[in-house]
Amino acid sequence: MKDKKIAIIGGGIAGASIALYLSEIGLQVELFEKGTSLVNGPPICHLHAGGNLYREIPDQQCVTLLKESIEALRLYPDSVDYRPTVIAVPQQDTGEPLALLPRLNLLQAEYQKLIDQDNQNQVLGKVSDYYQLFELEELQRLALLDEVKVPKTAQEWMIPFAKHVDLSLLKYPVVLVQEFGWNVFRLGATAALSLEKNTSCQIHLNTKVIKIDQNKQQKWQVTFAKDSIQESVEFDYLINAAGFKTGEIDDLAGFHRQRLVEFKAAYVTKWQGTNGLWPEVIFHGERGTPEGMAQFTPYANNFVQLHGMTDQITLFDNGLVATSENSSQPQLDSQFLRKIDTGWLEQEVIDRGERAIAHLSRYIPTFKQATVEGKPLFGAQQIPGEDANLRAAGVSFENNNYARCEIVKASSVLTCADALTEKLAEIGLLDKHLVGGRLFPITHSLSDEEITERSELYTQQRGYPIALAYRNIKQS
Repeated sequence: MKDKKIAIIGGGIAGASIALYLSEIGLQVELFEKGTSLVNGPPICHLHAGGNLYREIPDQQCVTLLKESIEALRLYPDSVDYRPTVIAVPQQDTGEPLALLPRLNLLQAEYQKLIDQDNQNQVLGKVSDYYQLFELEELQRLALLDEVKVPKTAQEWMIPFAKHVDLSLLKYPVVLVQEFGWNVFRLGATAALSLEKNTSCQIHLNTKVIKIDQNKQQKWQVTFAKDSIQESVEFDYLINAAGFKTGEIDDLAGFHRQRLVEFKAAYVTKWQGTNGLWPEVIFHGERGTPEGMAQFTPYANNFVQLHGMTDQITLFDNGLVATSENSSQPQLDSQFLRKIDTGWLEQEVIDRGERAIAHLSRYIPTFKQATVEGKPLFGAQQIPGEDANLRAAGVSFENNNYARCEIVKASSVLTCADALTEKLAEIGLLDKHLVGGRLFPITHSLSDEEITERSELYTQQRGYPIALAYRNIKQS
């Protein structure tokens, strides 16, 4: 199978991870990315090991997110910040904290099943510690304690939350769950370093695919341009992993598929008002309303990334668009394309960033002293089909040696890759014994220092604080 060649269009988390997966099992892969580096798309900050941020999705999607997150953590362990997440329900919210318990118990049982299948799946701590509940009285006691430099227990993680959050605004109990942080810069660094070291993969950066044709032998002719020079290469199989531009590649290849695209942003702030390490904190709320979910994601050196699920912060009026009858590519408004292609206006950054700070400081009063630090983490996210609430998605196939990988959450990439290898084996492009081969020797040979150095480079190249290249907690 060494003579078979596979083209992957798009070097985001999906394309880069699939290239990594396929090249690690020895397939010849060429990866085409129009940008200057890999994995530079919508903000990734959270490993959804159970999907507890999303009350609106069905339990089965949450179970899928748990399984996929464990797989992703095993592939990219050096990109994970091993700190838990607090799920809090505000008083004004219509939801009840105890309504979360059936799902949490289901996820805890599913985590045990995954460990029973393979003990290396125990990457979220002990099953008994998957989640813990905190009543008001316990938080009031914790608020009297000093913050711990490196928290080791659930109680120690909750001290900064107990000290700084206005506890009177919440319903009880509050949940602490083992959903970790996920660093997009470290993830991109790991994928890039692994692919650069793998002779089975060729990376084409700053390269735009402009034409796709298929001949009578079912081979794909991919024409691409770099530095005004055009070239065409023939491939046995074509994988469309072009992120929010997936529809453009579908159009070039002559396929139609229904999808949505949503533009979203998260804001980078700095807050000197605390000494200890924080968990991530989610204050639930109804999406798209002024009370939309507030998300506090801590980074190294007092940096905090913020989401506010309102149209004035993370979401945007007209930011969700669908395909038309004559194109598979949803057409984003020009204001969003301008942000993606040329950048944000300074006043836009300040206005939305300050709204995000205000949104969080309703629950964390001293957080109003935080400052906006540079441009947001932003991008457009594709969602297959017509359900804007979809959070677990994967791969779809056409008969003509063509697949598209459309992930909504980054953790879905290995599910996508598994399905691809099964299809490649089915059509004779891959030996069946290689299906499901997940050893990743090159990826797991990378050192933490290598990944950190490349992550630092990516933050600087993309105009973000270098602190976003680091993790607070390296191992659980």
